Amino acid sequence: MDYRNLGASGLRVPVLSFGAGTFGGSGPLFGAWGNTDAEEARRIVDICLEAGVNLFDTADVYSAGASEEVLGQAIRGRRDAVLISTKTALPMGEGPQDWGTSRARLIRATEDALRRLGTDYIDLLQLHAFDASTPVEEVLSTLDGLVAAGKVRYVGVSNFAGWELMKSLAAAERHGYPRYVAHQVYYSLAGRDYEWELMPLGADQGVGALVWSPLAWGRLTGKIRRGQPLPEASRLHETAQYGPPVDDEKLFDIVEVVDTIAGETGRTVPQIAINWLLGRPTVSSVIIGARNEEQLRQNLGAVGWSLSKEQIERLDAVSTVTAPYPYFPYRRQEGFARLNPPIV
Repeated sequence: MDYRNLGASGLRVPVLSFGAGTFGGSGPLFGAWGNTDAEEARRIVDICLEAGVNLFDTADVYSAGASEEVLGQAIRGRRDAVLISTKTALPMGEGPQDWGTSRARLIRATEDALRRLGTDYIDLLQLHAFDASTPVEEVLSTLDGLVAAGKVRYVGVSNFAGWELMKSLAAAERHGYPRYVAHQVYYSLAGRDYEWELMPLGADQGVGALVWSPLAWGRLTGKIRRGQPLPEASRLHETAQYGPPVDDEKLFDIVEVVDTIAGETGRTVPQIAINWLLGRPTVSSVIIGARNEEQLRQNLGAVGWSLSKEQIERLDAVSTVTAPYPYFPYRRQEGFARLNPPIV
């Protein structure tokens, strides 16, 4: 397993990390992903650690805290061997302090996460969404206090717009608060919007990407193909409404190229899709998930080898889309390109 610095921080993370959304799964979304209990979770953690995957990502909103609880049980007795990333901000109840990133909510949410995880510190605490109702200075000063207290070691965000992240980074710089070193983002061959603004921002500001849903919400598993019905066992029947939108015809074009390259390399469709991401700028780690040991081992096979330059070019070509304004001039016109060279 290779390791990379998380953004501009000194934290070394594996290029593959494990998403614990299947742990303790319940409800219409997480129940469809899986329902891994503590015993199964321990086995998954065993396999991950054997492969060098020591970063485990969860969130308080995953199955109303059950994911954190199961992860905490699975790592019991080996806390020093793992890195824990969790997220907070999304609603955990109907009360006025049950959502957002106010000082009161952040402190309580962190204490609750520590209790569920069975630990006294969180390696990476990420804000699951931008809270426009709370001043960024309040958020950052609270995170500063949590870091100073030893309860949090690094901070990051997830699903922020470019201006939201840059505003926060500027405030952190101005006041001397901890800077966000990670941005957990959706990025896949079937969804490259991250490249338009968030990737250049991450490269300029030293914010590493933790990629969620690298298989485009289950669409790049190799089981979804042109002219064939959605497999009966696909979770998309229940969860498509919650995930990122994907143009079906574009998806089928991508899958056909990935399938051809899979045949050339002897790899699987998911392995090709994940390996492509590992070569993209600013990506620190790709978060993989699995409902069982077989899926996990297959996804772990995405590392230890490389696509050829020609194969990467074919994947780039079939998956690219025209960026919206104001991004497309930078790619189309020479004058803009000179001022804003592409990230390579």
